[in-house]
Amino acid sequence: MERPSIRSYSMRGTRITAAQRAAKNLLQQVYGIPVENKRIDLAQVFPTAQKVIMEIGFGMGEATAIIAAQSPQNAYIAVELHSPGVGKLLARIQEQDLKNIKIIEEDVHLVLEYMLADDLLDGVLLFFPDPWPKSKHHKRRIVTPKFLALIASKLKPGGYIHIATDWLPYAQAMQIVFAGSTQFSGGVIAKPAWRPVTRFEGQGIDKDHRVTDLLYLRTG
Repeated sequence: MERPSIRSYSMRGTRITAAQRAAKNLLQQVYGIPVENKRIDLAQVFPTAQKVIMEIGFGMGEATAIIAAQSPQNAYIAVELHSPGVGKLLARIQEQDLKNIKIIEEDVHLVLEYMLADDLLDGVLLFFPDPWPKSKHHKRRIVTPKFLALIASKLKPGGYIHIATDWLPYAQAMQIVFAGSTQFSGGVIAKPAWRPVTRFEGQGIDKDHRVTDLLYLRTG
């Protein structure tokens, strides 16, 4: 698989503790999906799932575990490159005996392009992506026309992408990108009750950051 030239993630705090490393080594074979240049057989991985939802960039996995526990009938593919976060979510999965999460430790662009068939996902979650606030870094933002086209191809017709951000200029910029797409319709929504407020989000709220939830449906 060829890596994209511009990465849309930030590898902050890449040091991994001994406990996180041990969790990864012991649990990733059980709760992870190997990174391979072939399509995932979701019917085999999640044979009883009513819906399959991908979360992009789950951080430390706090919200992921809560959402999965609240909706055991759904399956969640959690994609992240941050090793400590991967280890932490693996530990949460084991501690809470969650049967409906699988982790892929890889760039989501590669996962979408090479590992997922088209018209496969019921939904995509993208909570608090790096806003890259400096103008010279805007090219690193994940929500671009190319990314939306890739997401649209993997969503089922009527499938959704739900985004949350605590950076208002980024929320506004993403709305502009979506407005230029013929494959999505939607906009700002009230925060749904099922989306947990994580510690990260709470820190932003404490700093008077305005949190915006965006929901778009695939129409094209």
